[in-house]
Amino acid sequence: MNLTTNYMGLKLKNPLVPSASPLTYNLDNVKSLEDAGAAAIICHSLFEEQITHESGELDHYLSHGSESYAEAVSYFPDTKEFRLGPVEYLDLIADIKKSVGIPVIGSLNGVSTGGWVKYARNIQEAGADALELNIYHIPTDINVTAEQVENMYIETLQAVKSNVTIPVAVKISPFFSSMANMAKKLDDAGADALVMFNRFYQPDFNLENLEVVPNLVLSTNFEMRLPLRWIAILFGQIKASMALTSGVHNSEDIIKVMMAGGDVAMTCSELLMNGTKRIKELLDGVKSWMEENEYESIEMMKGSMSQKSVAEPAAFERANYMKTLQSYKSLI
Repeated sequence: MNLTTNYMGLKLKNPLVPSASPLTYNLDNVKSLEDAGAAAIICHSLFEEQITHESGELDHYLSHGSESYAEAVSYFPDTKEFRLGPVEYLDLIADIKKSVGIPVIGSLNGVSTGGWVKYARNIQEAGADALELNIYHIPTDINVTAEQVENMYIETLQAVKSNVTIPVAVKISPFFSSMANMAKKLDDAGADALVMFNRFYQPDFNLENLEVVPNLVLSTNFEMRLPLRWIAILFGQIKASMALTSGVHNSEDIIKVMMAGGDVAMTCSELLMNGTKRIKELLDGVKSWMEENEYESIEMMKGSMSQKSVAEPAAFERANYMKTLQSYKSLI
């Protein structure tokens, strides 16, 4: 079975890539990921807050409205709580690049151009083969328009692209008024790949202490349906590579991503729960399915279940919504 795939110009030995996570904090884990069959290494994110605390632009995004909710600033961790600072992060990328034979992708997490441009360049100089921009922004200011939010994404991408030569992926959220148009805008602005979608972690309420508390819940298979749908819709309409992240837990999930038109399937929760050895099990499952169904390569199946390829493309649109609701008649 030929499992190779092309992701933003990088030839990968298979379509399974561990997404950015604490698994890359040390070299032993990274080597374990490679040994298990990972096609590339995406380093954990370097947060913008680690790069520049004094940026006026960053301050606007983080503290706007905090005069009304002063306690909100206490949610930001002290710099000492971060596992690695900016300099150590660059050193780790250099060490990883020397230690593995698969592509190494750096990750920047933030909301403004700020210090991103400099560190994007530094990450490239440290040896990274590509860069993932994890734009984690929740617009809560009622005066900020949808156009302003979209422009922030585009400007950040363009600022980084103009200062590096390595491929740049953009990890985005699904919460745009026109997801298809936003994908096209990012594609036109030079995104080499779109990673769908950013997983926003929702806080919970502690009723005993009357506090808002952070709450981390690992993903389930159901969560992949939203990015799967959009990859299937966008396949053939944009030039950028597409990666699905969130909800990939078994071999069938990986196959579905390829059928929709994705170039890689990213997983994190599954590896955190079951260890890096799970990568080999997932890939073995993909190979077995391909053999049973007479697929010789990943390229043969790519996009075969996309909107433009299926007999009923309306299944991805409003018609399917109505049909699904009507299916409950038998239960009444």
